Amino acid sequence: MSVVTRFAPSPTGLLHLGHAYSAWVGWQAARAAGGRFLLRIEDIDPGRCRPEYDAAIREDLAWLGLGWDGPVLRQSDRLAAYAEALQRLSDLGVLYPCFCTRKDIQAEIARLGQAPHGPDGPLYPGTCRHLDPAEREARLARGEAHAVRLDVGLADRLAGPLAWHDHEEGRQTARPALLGDVILARKDSPASYHLSVVVDDAAQGVTLVTRGRDLFHATHLHRLLQALLGYAVPLYHHHGLITDEAGRRLAKRSDAAALRALRAAGASPAEIRARLERGTDLSAAPAGR
Repeated sequence: MSVVTRFAPSPTGLLHLGHAYSAWVGWQAARAAGGRFLLRIEDIDPGRCRPEYDAAIREDLAWLGLGWDGPVLRQSDRLAAYAEALQRLSDLGVLYPCFCTRKDIQAEIARLGQAPHGPDGPLYPGTCRHLDPAEREARLARGEAHAVRLDVGLADRLAGPLAWHDHEEGRQTARPALLGDVILARKDSPASYHLSVVVDDAAQGVTLVTRGRDLFHATHLHRLLQALLGYAVPLYHHHGLITDEAGRRLAKRSDAAALRALRAAGASPAEIRARLERGTDLSAAPAGR
């Protein structure tokens, strides 16, 4: 099987060493196998994405020598593909509208006293999953704002037992309920990360997904969406995360670790690549010459 990897940043800020490491892992895997390394720009959030960051991402990758194969795919050009996937899931009966605001959800969790928890905190308590069908239709007819959630329990039963394989952790039994009834779309965002990444990886023929360990648990859900949509299952490599001196994961506000800042301080592409080759121990290395 030919190796196809991808780097899929959002153009909401400048690339930093953490992004560079993720791109490096995917690029190395593809090049070592004589495969393809793709660039995808996840610009589906018009409120946060900026064209100047899109251009900066491509410029920084080119400066670093991490060239990509083929044209750049942009999510903003693929809204029809996400709508089609959402319709297929709706036809399976595994979606429902959710009219809850964040305040509503917090109040319901407080009322319940002890809501189920996932990797990132309390899970959605399923309030709108239990709405009377007539009430649901009436609220939709009135045009009430809502998100579209996945009924993960129903979807899990429909798909049956599933598994996926991680490069470091080995075979994993899929447990999509870890993330609860996630949102797959809302009015201002026609596809969530979970839906768009699964649809795009399938469309681009990605065979090896390389991304940070912070997304490990999301793969349980992604495996379920792949099964429901009839997609092939890629292999996964969830690599370690780059942290700062305090042990915090690098964020786009980490100006000192931005590739632009390192470049301005005199670092060369060869020096940055040498740091990337050392793995996740990057933050303590000198910034430049």
